[in-house]
Amino acid sequence: MSHALDQQCINLLRFLSVDMVQKANSGHPGLPLGAAPMAYALWTRQLKHNPANPHWPDRDRFVLSAGHGSALLYSLLFATGYDLTLDDLKQFRQWGSKAPGHPEYGHTPGVEITTGPLGQGLANAVGMAIGEAHLAARYNRAGHMVIDHRTWAIVSDGDLMEGVASEAASLAGHLKLGKLICLYDDNYVTLAGGTDITFSEDRAKRFEAYGWQTIHVADGNDLTAIHAALDAARADATRPSLILVRTHIGYGSPEQDTFKAHGSPLGVEDVRKTKEKLGWPVEPDFLLPPPALAHFRAALDRGVQAERAWNSRMDVYTKTFPELAAELQGRLDGELPAGWDADIPVFPADAKGLATRVAGGKVMNAIAPKLPALGGGSADLDPSTHTALKDLGDFNPPLAPGEDSQGSDGGGWSHAGRNLHFGVREHAMGAIANGLAVHGGFVPYGATFLIFSDYMRPAIRLAALMGLHVVHVFTHDSVALGEDGPTHQPIEQLASLRAIPNLSVIRPADANETAVAWKVALETKNRPVLLALTRQNVPTLDRTRYASADGLRQGAYVLSDAKDSKPSLILIASGSEVGLIVEAADQLQADGIAVRCVSMPSGELFDAQPQAYRDRVLPPDVPARLAVELGVSQGWDRYVGSKGEMLGIDHFGASAPAEVLLREFGFTVENVVKRARAVLAR
Repeated sequence: MSHALDQQCINLLRFLSVDMVQKANSGHPGLPLGAAPMAYALWTRQLKHNPANPHWPDRDRFVLSAGHGSALLYSLLFATGYDLTLDDLKQFRQWGSKAPGHPEYGHTPGVEITTGPLGQGLANAVGMAIGEAHLAARYNRAGHMVIDHRTWAIVSDGDLMEGVASEAASLAGHLKLGKLICLYDDNYVTLAGGTDITFSEDRAKRFEAYGWQTIHVADGNDLTAIHAALDAARADATRPSLILVRTHIGYGSPEQDTFKAHGSPLGVEDVRKTKEKLGWPVEPDFLLPPPALAHFRAALDRGVQAERAWNSRMDVYTKTFPELAAELQGRLDGELPAGWDADIPVFPADAKGLATRVAGGKVMNAIAPKLPALGGGSADLDPSTHTALKDLGDFNPPLAPGEDSQGSDGGGWSHAGRNLHFGVREHAMGAIANGLAVHGGFVPYGATFLIFSDYMRPAIRLAALMGLHVVHVFTHDSVALGEDGPTHQPIEQLASLRAIPNLSVIRPADANETAVAWKVALETKNRPVLLALTRQNVPTLDRTRYASADGLRQGAYVLSDAKDSKPSLILIASGSEVGLIVEAADQLQADGIAVRCVSMPSGELFDAQPQAYRDRVLPPDVPARLAVELGVSQGWDRYVGSKGEMLGIDHFGASAPAEVLLREFGFTVENVVKRARAVLAR
């Protein structure tokens, strides 16, 4: 390689990006101008990828955590031969374009994950690195390295400021994820000012304290130093690496080193000046010098050769370890193995019952031995959420002599373990689960109390946006958790989560509905699923008297119906309140009132059913309806109609035993009966 060709390639990336932003009159030119040299060094000398097959399992993963710099990523993808055309680049940020304003997973070939909200991408990259480490530990054998790739990211000041990145980086250092390497675009400038106004800490020392290797590159245009730093990062097998590259935002432009270069087009005149200063022809726009493009497109041949070599290794591995190979391939294909649900328990009728969190734990542990892809953990709450996979190992560095192993789930400490201990890091937990899901080979889950879904909402929203198969387990789902008080009692959370498009929220009524909920969660492929489970015991319904719990699959179903007559009243509830309405229905039926009870664990699943089914469950000619749920009433009006009512909680809770709270807030059989009679009397 000549210095001149290197510079031509770097400037190709810079000015494809600048021209994209200028043509759209929208975007962020500053990052591509400053970060192009390190991106070029990574993509042409380090990154193992095949542009002809963006989904090759053993490729390196690249995450542009600073997603506002998406023009740089699209330039890299186009230049190296992904299915992205020059016309696509010219339609940057326009309707229907493959080059949207921020990278979108599943929309643009080669984009590994949706980034934009800062910090998420770095945390997603930690999830991807965990995914590689686990699969390598579980499936590689001596002389058979079938999982061996790295996760790379470009991160910005904004990423490092966000709390989610701090949570994830702390965990990554603890887990010794040596194949995670982040290039930090250290340009001293944010969107609104210089970093001196907000961000004066020593970032290198901070990451060293996390357990990362840190490497400094004093000049972001020094390719020799960048190559050396990347090589040094690869050489450290036990520490993730942060390479701090001193760059200049808007490099070469009149606005270099100012926040004005961050998020606005340069303007026609400043584009001309920038091209002239960096020795690039002013015309035409979107210039593609043949030598530079040919050099980038060599990635196609390298990628084909790398994938072919991996396929050869896989062929030998399959012949040598056929059972392991079949299991690995099934995971990579996202398959549920035959008989995965064979051991799910059927819970006997029990008036005392058990908490749905406890039932959920029993179901998970019945499934996990037959579903190797299932893995995850809680935010330091395993004893409360019941989500530990017993004796299936802890994903942790091997236990050293004298280390405290309290909280171990059994099965040993190694990267082959399936229990991820996230610590008190809910936000990172959600983002890491997303990274595991896009990596492939996993059905990840995370668990905490429902109230702390507020800490996880950005990651949950992104999972829904990307259509990721992630399972969120939220326990302690109502004021019935009791004495911890209003800070821990979810009120508005269910309604808030139900407002997220493409997210299925399921609140099962008893142990058997919980078992079906887990089946639905694992069979669902194109969206995240959220399970809201109780702390308190709830009755396990007698399914010889009530309808099968399989009705949960439709989101709502007729649990019990009026005897020999059309119902004059419909009682609807989710979760723990289903037991309440069936008791109330017994009293009303005894007084000659024809009552239908409807269990509605998931409005999203119900709304997806044909209109004919929904009308059978909630007949339009039966307007007397009462819905009961321990949460805000928002959202229930579409089920109870204009003549129905909702018994909910439109205020915060209080600190008291659960039974006192339920009585004081009106969640008693007597009050449900009273409210039902009032609805009928209208």
